[in-house]
Amino acid sequence: MIRKILNFGSLNADYVYTVDHIVRGGETISSSRMQVFPGGKGLNQSIALARAGLSVFHAGLVGTDGDFLLETLQKDGIDTRFVGQLDMKSGHTVIQVDSGAQNAILLFGGSNRAITEEYADGVLAHFSAGDLLLVQNEISALPHIIRRAREIGMEIWLNPSPMDAGALACDLSAVSVFLVNEVEGEQLTGTTDPEEILNRMTARYPNAATVLTLGGAGAWYARGEARAFCPAETVQAVDTTAAGDTFTGYLIRGVLDGLAPQDALRLAAKASAIAVSRPGASPSIPKYEEIQWK
Repeated sequence: MIRKILNFGSLNADYVYTVDHIVRGGETISSSRMQVFPGGKGLNQSIALARAGLSVFHAGLVGTDGDFLLETLQKDGIDTRFVGQLDMKSGHTVIQVDSGAQNAILLFGGSNRAITEEYADGVLAHFSAGDLLLVQNEISALPHIIRRAREIGMEIWLNPSPMDAGALACDLSAVSVFLVNEVEGEQLTGTTDPEEILNRMTARYPNAATVLTLGGAGAWYARGEARAFCPAETVQAVDTTAAGDTFTGYLIRGVLDGLAPQDALRLAAKASAIAVSRPGASPSIPKYEEIQWK
């Protein structure tokens, strides 16, 4: 039985620019609008968990400009006792959103990359076997966090985004559930075919489940020989920035509720469809009572 949920993840200020098209190399274009939102995959996923009705602890670091990030978490009832503050800049992103609602993101790590193994140990000392750890790849010390969580006996959910050498340096055999999109799936397995991605992931990590999201082509769940598929919802997209983070939070809610994989995928897809129909990252994430999925 899961006792506590810890999301050890990033907290960013998102600077979102509305553009006609994503800027190309050597090109200068004008933006019709600029907005600032609280974000970071870690923050967004904590908010998705909270709005899905779950109790969650967030761990991470902000800079001197990060008070509004803490306040954002606290407004959704997220426990921030494990969020520290340093005398430096917080992480931030520059996000372009084009007329087709696609986005391109430039990420600066800031305080998210100042997490040390000692800081992580201090946080993880408050958790025990059976607790759930959710991590992404926007913070430092990730290999140590995963290794220590395994030693404790936590259930580890990994969203290895952005995929880089840091993610591959982790002991991926410790992961309980992989949450990957088609790009990350290809980077982990060397193939672009969704079925083959699932086959290779389950062969390589036989004790883990893999959830593969394919945008408008839906999402797959695989564990061993078992497979489940859910098509994407058809909606008018406004901003896809928090789609994956919303999906993650609601998928965890579905799994912890004991739903069958296909039903958990369907709940997550319904929530993501609402999120992409709204502007911004965390502000777009719906509350559980908004979702008509049964």
